[in-house]
Amino acid sequence: MRFLNTGHIYETTARFARATNGEHPADAESLPSAYRAAIAKLRPMPAPESGIALSYEDGPWARHCHAEGIFEHIIGPASPSSGPTREEWDSKVTEALQLVRDLNGDLSRIVDLLVTDVVVLNSGQDGGGSANKLPGLVVMSPADHWGVPEYAECIVHEGLHTGLFVLDMVEPLFNRSARELEKDEYRALSAVKIGEKRPLHAAFHAAVVAIPLMYMQHLRGTGDLVEKYGVSLRDACQDMRTQQEHFTPYGRMLLDEMCNWAATTPLDFEQVARAISSPEYAGHKPAFAT
Repeated sequence: MRFLNTGHIYETTARFARATNGEHPADAESLPSAYRAAIAKLRPMPAPESGIALSYEDGPWARHCHAEGIFEHIIGPASPSSGPTREEWDSKVTEALQLVRDLNGDLSRIVDLLVTDVVVLNSGQDGGGSANKLPGLVVMSPADHWGVPEYAECIVHEGLHTGLFVLDMVEPLFNRSARELEKDEYRALSAVKIGEKRPLHAAFHAAVVAIPLMYMQHLRGTGDLVEKYGVSLRDACQDMRTQQEHFTPYGRMLLDEMCNWAATTPLDFEQVARAISSPEYAGHKPAFAT
């Protein structure tokens, strides 16, 4: 599953950086700074030179998103946060990043590459958000009951969304525009919002990012999401395959890889581990030069 593969994501991010900066990163070590330079040209504020910059409901990212109507359902109702609350959030984010490293170092490398800024706030809308126009940015509204694992799952979830945004910018996944895919005839079952149909691109994103969360829970010995999403993911895959003509050849390849995994019984999490780390999923060349 190339959409989870460290090598494929690194290669594609390097192509994205070359297309944006006009210069190909020299090696894997120089890729993070090249990526951060590239996204600085696509968003109103640069990324930090390294690591993840944290901010809150009164920070510049929250103010920008509120002014532009981005993540309004999360940022709009956010209440003021205190110093102790922010310290707790900071601690949980730090521990969450360490948990991802402990669970799978290559999955952590993907997050470390793609996520540059995290806004944490309390809006009562438990969950997170990311947007293709603001690569690297994650907005998070943690529930009171969230522990470190939930923070980790949210960061990975939104980080993999960002990965899909980058893949789609380098080699499009669909042969129709996002606006066209909003039409009712292009809707497909969601793996997460069970029984609900969503625009095809949103349904695909939701299915993809559910897999690493299921994998993380499998590693931790909990099966809540595996039990919750296992059947619905298969149903979503079957429904998306009925509309596979709206995917590009590259998009169909990713769809098939996901659907083939979803059909394994029981779900083969060793295959997910191989997909994240194995070089067999790297080396893909786009159908056109970037």
